[in-house]
Amino acid sequence: MRVVIQRVSRASVRIDGAVRGAIDQGLLVLVGIEEADTHDDVEWLVRKILPMRLFPDESGRMNRSLVDVGGQILLISQFTLHASSKKGNRPSFTRAAAPAVAVPLYESMIECFQAQLGASIETGQFGAEMHVELCNSGPVTIIMDSKARE
Repeated sequence: MRVVIQRVSRASVRIDGAVRGAIDQGLLVLVGIEEADTHDDVEWLVRKILPMRLFPDESGRMNRSLVDVGGQILLISQFTLHASSKKGNRPSFTRAAAPAVAVPLYESMIECFQAQLGASIETGQFGAEMHVELCNSGPVTIIMDSKARE
């Protein structure tokens, strides 16, 4: 499972012109799910993301977590995070999980974030054509892969 985490001052996702989810200060998390991923990957990522110190303290140092600042999460599924561009000019997405595998893991990640935060999170819609807008604060962008834990 691969994620791109962006610290944002605001972010939103639109589907068919209507806002599906929107947040103010928090994290926009793009998640790509591959066939080999399991619920263990979901739990590991959530455990790593929530306490990650990405927000500034009083002296401007990144010492505060999403929980510390009362931030929000916007979680968006993005199969293109598993693109391979080794051959030719058209990326291959063969590592991306089929919906039968990916949807339950995406839903599991939503539930896991909500359980750990004790609050609901905002989401996109799996498989939909989405338009994501964000104001990256910092900018701060972190890339993580659950298969590269060591």
